[in-house]
Amino acid sequence: MIHDIFMPALSSTMTEGKIVSWVKSPGEKVAKGETVVVVESDKADMDVESFYEGYLAVILVNAGEEATVGAPIAFIAETEAEIQEAQAKATTKSGTQAEPKPTPQAIPVPVPDPGTTHVPVTASVTTTTARQNGRLVASPRAKKLALDLGVDIQTLEGSGPHGRIVAEDVERAVGKVATPVATPTPTPTPQKPATQKPATTPVTAAPVAVGQTVPLTTLQKAVVQNMVASLEVPIFHVGYTMTTDALDKLYGQLKSKGVTMTALLAKAVANTLQKHPIMSAAYTEQGIQYRSEINVAIAVAMPDGGLITPVLRSADQTDIYSLSRNWKDLVERSRAKQLQPEEYNSGTFTLSNLGMFGVDRFDAILPPGQGAILAIGASLPQVVATSEGLIGVQRRMSVNLTCDHRVIYGAQAAAFLQDLAKLIETDVQSLTL
Repeated sequence: MIHDIFMPALSSTMTEGKIVSWVKSPGEKVAKGETVVVVESDKADMDVESFYEGYLAVILVNAGEEATVGAPIAFIAETEAEIQEAQAKATTKSGTQAEPKPTPQAIPVPVPDPGTTHVPVTASVTTTTARQNGRLVASPRAKKLALDLGVDIQTLEGSGPHGRIVAEDVERAVGKVATPVATPTPTPTPQKPATQKPATTPVTAAPVAVGQTVPLTTLQKAVVQNMVASLEVPIFHVGYTMTTDALDKLYGQLKSKGVTMTALLAKAVANTLQKHPIMSAAYTEQGIQYRSEINVAIAVAMPDGGLITPVLRSADQTDIYSLSRNWKDLVERSRAKQLQPEEYNSGTFTLSNLGMFGVDRFDAILPPGQGAILAIGASLPQVVATSEGLIGVQRRMSVNLTCDHRVIYGAQAAAFLQDLAKLIETDVQSLTL
């Protein structure tokens, strides 16, 4: 029997995918559950496995080419004798008398975050998100973390989709014998200050000849679709200026221990969201959906254009040191296009920080499926009147909150910003607890 391999839908916004590379060549043996091809979705490169055992008979879409979701990209023959039949079938499909392409039945795959649209994956392929064929399946981040921390990943039980081992499972295993999080004592290393470089170094695109029309990348197309979709949402903006002297002082104390300003801001926002669950809720046709987790997504510019929003999951429950390590890992893998879908599409609240470029204030566009996004400007010294009636200099930062007015009202947004400012100005030490 001859089986089609279809272009899978690897994210909720994906309408077409690009073949990055074929792992198997025509004529090669393919085992069930073995990776056959690497596909570029809208924001990551994903391994795609075969549901069938046999031989890769014909490749219909070569590396570097694109295909719409659900379109055949290759044929697998169950026996060597059927390879020629598959080749003839490919010739028929490419000819003028081609038969109508069968429409694959989609299998809905649940996405971890509540409220996120389920992603259909065609019956011919699957991504590595489960225990399959008796072998253990873990996310790349979990494997790397287990190697770094000396954890035997084979002994862990996965809490991810379909039993997949995720980084949190490794961290929980370490926590059984590690020093309590409340009193972390990480050992500084000479390389730690370098963790700030990805966040502070401007991202520049490759030079393009003047007069050229450059096609959008898959990532840029996804960004365009999301931004256009946001135009249908009634939004409003609320601005706030807060003093950051205490935050800057804390950052100076923790920087040598690998703590980043991005992690501090994410932790401050996550802790404040605990008091204001409406701010991480989302609108649905059935009503307002309150989330079970506080997952802070943070916009990251990609070197080849576009942006991605890696997610710090359960940021309110994660200590500042682990949060900083997680963020460094997410940024590195996002720019290498190695993130799994749940690592960039499970955010419940988003941060966009242009302060590192000296921008003092800006408006951010609301991401689909979320209720709010916070635009963060630069922390700059300003001459201000103190509470004692004197003139002094304080470092101040302006933020601007964009909200979905179907979910959030002005007073709720103002209360959230007021509590966030109070934490940053007078209770910033709570971020290290």
